[in-house]
Amino acid sequence: MSAERPVIGLSSATANQPTTSDSFCFWLAPGVIVNPFDIVEAEQVAPHGTSRTFGIVTTLEHSTDAPTHLSNFISNDFGQVGSEANTVRQGTTVAHVAVLSNEQDIYMPVMNDRPIRFADETGIHIALGIDQVPERYRVPAGLIEMSNRTRAVVYLDNRYILGPEGAHVNITGISGLATKTSYAIFLIQSILQKAQNRDRIGVIILNVKHGDLLTIDQSPRAGLPPEEHELWKALGLTPQPFSNVRYLLPHGKTTPTDNRPNSFRVPRDWFLYAYSLADTYDKLDLLLSNIPDPWDTVGSLIGEINQGLSDPKTGEWGPTGKWKGVTNWNSLLNGEPLVNKDGQAQQVGDVRAVSVGRFRRLLRRIVQTRETGIFVSQRPQQAKNLSQEIARIRGGETIVVDIARLADDEQTLVFGDILRTIYALYAEEGGENKDLPEKVIIFVDELNKYAPAREKGSPIIEQVLDIAERGRSLGVVLLGAEQFMSAVHERVVGNCSTMVIGRSGSAELSSPAYRFLDPAVKANVSRLQKGELVISHATFRQPVKIRFPRPAYLQEGI
Repeated sequence: MSAERPVIGLSSATANQPTTSDSFCFWLAPGVIVNPFDIVEAEQVAPHGTSRTFGIVTTLEHSTDAPTHLSNFISNDFGQVGSEANTVRQGTTVAHVAVLSNEQDIYMPVMNDRPIRFADETGIHIALGIDQVPERYRVPAGLIEMSNRTRAVVYLDNRYILGPEGAHVNITGISGLATKTSYAIFLIQSILQKAQNRDRIGVIILNVKHGDLLTIDQSPRAGLPPEEHELWKALGLTPQPFSNVRYLLPHGKTTPTDNRPNSFRVPRDWFLYAYSLADTYDKLDLLLSNIPDPWDTVGSLIGEINQGLSDPKTGEWGPTGKWKGVTNWNSLLNGEPLVNKDGQAQQVGDVRAVSVGRFRRLLRRIVQTRETGIFVSQRPQQAKNLSQEIARIRGGETIVVDIARLADDEQTLVFGDILRTIYALYAEEGGENKDLPEKVIIFVDELNKYAPAREKGSPIIEQVLDIAERGRSLGVVLLGAEQFMSAVHERVVGNCSTMVIGRSGSAELSSPAYRFLDPAVKANVSRLQKGELVISHATFRQPVKIRFPRPAYLQEGI
């Protein structure tokens, strides 16, 4: 096979730049074009004959025999750009290569003057270790396209996405409108089409921005362009929208009069959700996650409220004793036992009156003053309890929860409610409830809002960490996206087996979150185009650059 492909250069070892078991260089034959992320192969020694060592090009440099730049200036008649050089310089372009693998596990340094060729698709799969992944576990993640027009499908190992070997995917970058979201939806679609147990996988998607994800069950009006169809076909996938989708949209301030949800779009087959006090009394810690509580006074009062509003026998909603008159948000904020008959805050348990007053101000601001309509006195009959709806998820179903027009505290409540519900289902009764999917994928954008890097701890962070650190063994997978990975809690990022990076700035790439990337790769990440991503997977020896097709669902402006 290798004899049919042209030699593009020869390996080069010098006194100052020797080849090693991890890297080598080669000079390029005249007229050959090579770019970073191209995968090449070098002839290597073997017990019988030769073997192939594969590597990925990291940087290229051109050097000449001129000792200094001044020499070049002088040789061109002291800077006459239009004149012919007095001294014709001898030069070459040298490519630096990071070793990926050897087909016979021989990691001797590549010798000098060994032929170098572009790898073919089979060679690329050997280089990345994809050939070691059984076909039933392969999930198409995108296409490698090299300078010589060679294309190869990049496969992820499903066992490192959905478990049990590893789990979770993080997508980061400022690569343009909807790039991160588009890739996340494409990857989910790829998993659902190729996973063996796809009818036992449930998906929960949070629509965070505008209304793009509220039409994932609809085809694009004008269809996909031919080049996008070709990409889908090359990946062995079918370009199609999602099926069996359920949309949950938030109750708004005008919903009682116009019966419309608080959403940018109103899709098909949608249901309302809202939060009455009965739906929220045991989730107040999530609702107030963004409130600093260094002395745990808010946490203590939340514990008192939770206990007072819970039925002692069932643990469910059922105010008792001095809490019996609390039936809705207004009676909680303005009645006994938080407020005395004179309308003044009073001590509750060990929480002093001044702290109770602060709690009332904080909660009133969230559920009455600045709320978007999601908090209701009594949940209308047509509105669902979100936690109960999430608990009904089944294999092969996709649930889209819209939070795009909610306030930050409301978004935190909804996301935390989903995580807590799913975690409880799988941690407590996952082995007993046969109706539950084997795996649940949860996708959320702006992950840094819920698990920020500099936050020491909060109920929502603890919930995200529980999923990140223990979700793999439970069958719960977090697929998160954000503009800046450095802004996400390091324990969340550290538990992701797959990292996907779009175009990012040099300042962001200099943060410790990207220390797994070679400096040369970082320089190339800042030059990525829209639709190009660098992907690092648990089974890959080095990050690779991929292209992916546009998702086949109806998007805004398309």
